[in-house]
Amino acid sequence: MTLRIDISGLPSERVRFAASPLAELTAMLHVLAEPGHHPQFAGWAADVWAGLRPELAERLREAEFLWCSSQADFLIPGRPRPTLAEELDDVDRIDDETYVTAALVTTCGSNRVHFPGRSPLTDATARERALDVAQARGALQEAFAERLLADPASIRARVRRTLEECAEAFFDAAWADVAVRLATDLRLKNELLRRQGLGVALASVSGAVGLAPDGDCIVVDKVQDKATAAHGAGVTFIPSVFGRPHLVAVHAPGWHPVVQYPVAEPVPAEPVSLETVTLRLEALAHPVRLRLLRTLARGPHSTAELAHFWELSPPEVSRHLAVLRRAGLLTARRQGRYVRYTLNLSDVTSLGADLLAAVLR
Repeated sequence: MTLRIDISGLPSERVRFAASPLAELTAMLHVLAEPGHHPQFAGWAADVWAGLRPELAERLREAEFLWCSSQADFLIPGRPRPTLAEELDDVDRIDDETYVTAALVTTCGSNRVHFPGRSPLTDATARERALDVAQARGALQEAFAERLLADPASIRARVRRTLEECAEAFFDAAWADVAVRLATDLRLKNELLRRQGLGVALASVSGAVGLAPDGDCIVVDKVQDKATAAHGAGVTFIPSVFGRPHLVAVHAPGWHPVVQYPVAEPVPAEPVSLETVTLRLEALAHPVRLRLLRTLARGPHSTAELAHFWELSPPEVSRHLAVLRRAGLLTARRQGRYVRYTLNLSDVTSLGADLLAAVLR
């Protein structure tokens, strides 16, 4: 499953790497809303919550739908600016229908599913559907949607004021350090883009991002199949320190395609694709294969040994071992006349983390 960004005919200078204060603030707000996704920032999140004024903390919880399970598209700028204030000014220039629909995509599910082609500000059916979905998600969700639909200008001003107060409360202090790491990453990415081309630059972003063989499409490993095009405005890649492990993508029609990617740790682990994780889960779903793994966890065994231990036929054991090998869970080594199979303990141990990382991308 992938997000595909069509870049056919796009001039190379319209694929850009740039830092965004607003996108990084959004990543921080997501950490505060979902600290379980980011255990490396658990201490930071606890300190921030402890230091927030109660009134600001309440407003963050009120509006967290904009950055909790997903991020509103207007919070991940397609044209990053040097300062948060400039990026918030750009958000202010978005018309109410675009702003409200983008907010409700996040708070009430996808507008392409719930109210395709219609604005909940002007279409009664779309409005009713948005409120129904919001009600099903809880009282805060419903109240936020109702106020947003009734008085967009007031809620927009309230959200901006909340973000500005977050800058004073914790973002400005964190940004001073984060900006240095982002600048270092951007120098590397832009140098690779200039000297070695887009394919190499994308490979340095993440193992989950790449260039299609024909060079006409950027492919991002995501949990859903989507497609968008970068014609005209181009595509923007925004590094993030607080966004790890997420790959956040803006791909809705009418929006500039953007990918916010995590800045690599000093010794980054190569991400495992969702396809590989799925293959491994399917391989482990069979009770016979689980029995074989219980024996292999104690040491290498041959097909004959496994067949004898579990009272199975050698051909049946071979079929199950082949599935486990295709999933990358076993290593086969010939020793004299026999092939002995060894469990790849590290891959089995990291399966939960790999699944979480693939899903959160």
